[in-house]
Amino acid sequence: MKGINMNRSVSFPVILVTIVLIVYAVLLATGWSTVLAATLFFLSPFLVIWMVYRVIRHDSYDGKGLNGEEWGYADKKKDELNMF
Repeated sequence: MKGINMNRSVSFPVILVTIVLIVYAVLLATGWSTVLAATLFFLSPFLVIWMVYRVIRHDSYDGKGLNGEEWGYADKKKDELNMF
């Protein structure tokens, strides 16, 4: 099964933003530093936008294309898809 192929330039922003958001959640849960939590809260939109930009701009999809089909499933063949 093919996974997401993340190179180094994409994985760094994802890891950094994930760590920042986990630290923010821990700060809110413990109440340890409200100033730091507020700073992370105001920085988080910019960090998430930066992360999304880096992933969209620098990563490439190497899976199967749609080839004129409306929907594409990488894990199933068209014959295996059933109606609801």
